[in-house]
Amino acid sequence: MKNTVSILCVDDEQDMEMLISQKFRKSIRDKEYSFIFAQNGIQALEKLDNNPNISLVLSDINMPEMDGLTFLLKLKERKNAEIKTVMVSAYGDMENIRTAMNRGAFDFITKPINFEDMEITIAKTVEEINRYKKFQKDRDNLISIQKDLSIAYDIQQSMLPKNFPAFPGRTDFDLHGVLQPAKTVGGDFYDYFLVDEDHLFFMVGDVSDKGISAALFMAITKSLFNSNFSNGHYSNMVEEISRINKALSQNNDSMMFVTVFVCILNLKTGEVSYVDGGHECPLILRGGKKVEVFKKKNGFPICIDPDFKYEQFRFNLQPGDSIVLYTDGLEDAQNVAGERRTIRPSIDILESLEPNMEPVQINTLLLKEVNNYIGTANQFDDITILTVNYYG
Repeated sequence: MKNTVSILCVDDEQDMEMLISQKFRKSIRDKEYSFIFAQNGIQALEKLDNNPNISLVLSDINMPEMDGLTFLLKLKERKNAEIKTVMVSAYGDMENIRTAMNRGAFDFITKPINFEDMEITIAKTVEEINRYKKFQKDRDNLISIQKDLSIAYDIQQSMLPKNFPAFPGRTDFDLHGVLQPAKTVGGDFYDYFLVDEDHLFFMVGDVSDKGISAALFMAITKSLFNSNFSNGHYSNMVEEISRINKALSQNNDSMMFVTVFVCILNLKTGEVSYVDGGHECPLILRGGKKVEVFKKKNGFPICIDPDFKYEQFRFNLQPGDSIVLYTDGLEDAQNVAGERRTIRPSIDILESLEPNMEPVQINTLLLKEVNNYIGTANQFDDITILTVNYYG
């Protein structure tokens, strides 16, 4: 059973309480929403003190005693990120609306109020509140885990898909992922799943830190990507990744960040939509013969700038092409002499492959070569490889 969402409505118009109670009577009767009313910012702060379950505030801007913009500042001082505020102002009052958004408002609606639009806005805001609460719950649960490297290793490994072949009934593609952790557990991860029958989500990521903190951050990051993209939300990758970036940036006292390369492959056309979050350049094996080192256009790690404007780009895979995503442990590996491996040996291996090599065979060869290069030296970073073959 869903919990009732408590909404504080702040407006000095006398008939607002009657109108909202009438328009949302079914939601109130079904205990989906409950409304609490105040006539100005001062009363609203008192209502918040007396009703700690309030999670959404609808506030007018122009009110006596304490206006909505001042109320927003007071609300921001409380540092309660779970409360989302939707501001109400006259149509065309863009200066005040802009000020409200800069002071932390989540959204706005205009007067005269279109109650259908209000209902949509409330539903969207509640969805964001629930997403944030789930994120906080997951984060708290993970932070409470005993700080032990063996547990960190278990976390890292348990979060990764391990069943191969991953999609035994599909003949239009195949894939395989592998993560070889360093002695110190890090924050590498990969993921993949079918968004629907015609679209494959796949990604690789690398958290900046190592140890238990990186494993926890990795688990949170992977969970957020999974929850945001697994429900068919693939048409606007930028919107979803920007939301994840904002969520991870909150309360990030450790100043960790994560690089990602996120792809959605249209299995009918071969078109790949992608967002580069400051990650290593993928390798594309064209027709099993020539390797193309993917040319980066734009990229910035997640969790450095909560307002960074990500961009979505596209490229095409032809039937017979393969794409290899990897983390920097593959190219930064060092031998006993301290010499960096670079990505060149991986390119040479891919270009020397026998025809029709499966992704698991490709990954096995790449991993074998890098381990031979490391030899008796210490592996100081995780090595992660995700290979996708597109057959069309």
